[in-house]
Amino acid sequence: MSAGGTPDGECLARIFLSRVIEPGDEVAGRWVRERGAEEVARLLREGGPRLPGVSEKRWAGLRARAGRAEPARDLTAAREAGVRFVSPGAAEWPAQLDDLGDARPLGLWVRGRAGLRMWALRSVAVVGARACTEYGAHMAATLAAGLAERGWVVVSGGAYGVDGAAHRGALGVSGATVAVLACGVDRPYPRGHAGLISRIAEQGLVVGELPPGEHPTPSRFIVRNRVIAALTRGTVVVEAAYRSGSLVTARAAQRLGRFTMGVPGPATSGLSAGVHELLRGEALLVTDAAEVVELVGDMGELAPDRRGPVLPRDLLEPAARRVLAALPARGAASAGEIARGAQTSEDDAVGRLYELRSLGFVERHGDGWKLTRQAMTSVGPVPGPC
Repeated sequence: MSAGGTPDGECLARIFLSRVIEPGDEVAGRWVRERGAEEVARLLREGGPRLPGVSEKRWAGLRARAGRAEPARDLTAAREAGVRFVSPGAAEWPAQLDDLGDARPLGLWVRGRAGLRMWALRSVAVVGARACTEYGAHMAATLAAGLAERGWVVVSGGAYGVDGAAHRGALGVSGATVAVLACGVDRPYPRGHAGLISRIAEQGLVVGELPPGEHPTPSRFIVRNRVIAALTRGTVVVEAAYRSGSLVTARAAQRLGRFTMGVPGPATSGLSAGVHELLRGEALLVTDAAEVVELVGDMGELAPDRRGPVLPRDLLEPAARRVLAALPARGAASAGEIARGAQTSEDDAVGRLYELRSLGFVERHGDGWKLTRQAMTSVGPVPGPC
């Protein structure tokens, strides 16, 4: 349903249930799967027989919430805020959320002009500590900017710390980013990020399971993380202590068969301890956007080879390198001594030594040969012929 469109019965029932049922409730999700959203909404609204899997007390609580639910009012509030409701099966619904099974969202409230389904097809989650270090904020922003420049959508939770740095990194290069909130998408949280979330809504998307005006709770933050994990191709954790909520996202990604990645930090940092624990398991170590894309991207999207600088001696033929390695670090050696060290004949060693002298690696001292200063440092350009 688009903002301003008329919802059908199924969609209206899901809007009603989003006010009654907490996100991630697998028992209620099973009811919806087996009976349909309209039938579950009718039983809750009209007081039909208690559905299986809940106590009388729990059923009474749901019935009380149902009595206060007004989907028409929620739709009006959503339209005024430029928000639309996307149901499973709709054209904009990201099918990968169906991997959550009975914990799948009843629907998503979406704020922003972009199409959620298309954006989610090429997205990566970047999450981490709220109280992150400067290193964590820098890495999150750099990763997000690099991903956005490569055409990837950066998904995070809109929180302080790593989340905010990731969103800003993507926005800073005019890239695409999605904030998945644990409250109504018309109610930015945290309040200190009201400006950031408004900017995300203008340039990207703000999504959530909860209807307009709903506030966040600790449990809602935890279950929100499963949506971040399911929506994206992979999750990158940048700084996380052992009890960090971002580890919940990473473990959900692992359960769903998504890529789980971690950015290493100092071994002495408690804020990297959770990441390092992930890396000791099935998570993969990444240090930049290219390495992330190599994992989550299409065939052929490879990160550049990582290697140290090419030294002049690296360009020599193997036989010449063996002769060069046979010379002592200090003083001179005879051709015979060098030949024995290089395990070759003396004639071959002499020929290689003259070749090395022409390149500036060795010099002759009487009947002996010694390394030049150039060869001992092994830096700088390869010298030309003498």
